[in-house]
Amino acid sequence: MSQPSVARAWAVTFSGTGINLCLGVLYAWSVYALAMQQQWGWTATMTSIPYSICALVFALLMVPAGRMLDKMGPRIVEIIAACCAGAGMIISGVTANFAGVIIGFGILAGAAMGFGYAAPTPTAVKWFQPHMKGQISGLVVAGYGLAAMIWAPVTTRLVKSMGIKQAFIVEGIIFFVVIAALGLVLAAPPPGHVPFGGPPPARATARGVVAQRDFGPGEMVKTFQFWSLLIMFALSASAGLMIIGHLAKISLVQGGIQWGYIFVAILAVANAGGRILAGWLSDRLGRTNTMLLVFTIQAINMFLFSTYKTAGTLLTGSILTGIAYGALLALFPSATWDFFGLKNSGINYGLVFLGWGIGAQLGPIIAGRAIDITRTYHLAYIIAGILLIVAAVLAVVTKPPKVVTAEEAARA
Repeated sequence: MSQPSVARAWAVTFSGTGINLCLGVLYAWSVYALAMQQQWGWTATMTSIPYSICALVFALLMVPAGRMLDKMGPRIVEIIAACCAGAGMIISGVTANFAGVIIGFGILAGAAMGFGYAAPTPTAVKWFQPHMKGQISGLVVAGYGLAAMIWAPVTTRLVKSMGIKQAFIVEGIIFFVVIAALGLVLAAPPPGHVPFGGPPPARATARGVVAQRDFGPGEMVKTFQFWSLLIMFALSASAGLMIIGHLAKISLVQGGIQWGYIFVAILAVANAGGRILAGWLSDRLGRTNTMLLVFTIQAINMFLFSTYKTAGTLLTGSILTGIAYGALLALFPSATWDFFGLKNSGINYGLVFLGWGIGAQLGPIIAGRAIDITRTYHLAYIIAGILLIVAAVLAVVTKPPKVVTAEEAARA
């Protein structure tokens, strides 16, 4: 049997990018939320509940989705994602009530994100040499970060032209067709395939590029490195998700700017760019070194955010937030596979990704409570900055797990 071409490897990679471009509709939820408040009379709290449930289900289902990926391959996982995405959006539109949107968008679309996001990146990186894991991971997950740039204006136009109900239904049909079609492109390389990419560049950091062995999930969760990655993910993601969820209001409160949605769109571009940049950079500097750099920049940004009161400073803060937050979605999967191997890549990263789910609940809640109680976001920024400093300390002390050989165990 002939070996597949490098074009096949890149087709798998960019199909994953396209799938994530659909799943990233989560970042455009604010368009639906605003329309529901204006047209259906929902409160801000009501519109936030489906979003929060969606993020939680997303994180929780990454674990079983990862297990299914490792056992059954990526195509069946993506078919499930396509069905959940289509059904969830359509149910939200057909029912057009609070319970229906919770079930449709919160639970079913959240399940689509959990299954759909779990498969593309682990599948794509297996086609390439270990020193390219960061770069390939960044390219695949960039689709998710860039999604708001597409779905926010598309959803806005659909809502204005045909109403909220039809917008849900139309996007549900689109997501089903696109995710299912691109999911069929995904496939792991055949046994014996030599990964593409050639030898690592001379500047590449050898430390931690190749795992010393493949850890099972049960072994992984017993290591310090797993818990460190999970905690770092939760603490660092909370800052970015806090700003993403509140940026339009932050712009209004701090700068009197009515067009904060422009900053949201720019942040989305920075989010996608940060994933690609961090993936490429971490292949050269090492994962935890790049994490330390990202956490430090984001911590400084958070401590300064309350001083951003003009369009220029808010723009700068938005770009830095987007780059730093996006970097996390390339760094943590790559670090997981550096430390614990690719054999169980799906479920292992699914477990680490629970940290993102914690951050998705933590950051927005801190920001919401801060603005409700103090009428400013200042306290939320301080808390976020402190959490990032804790994450930076963990990055310094987290090294690849040491594998004990049989001889060492015998001597012990």
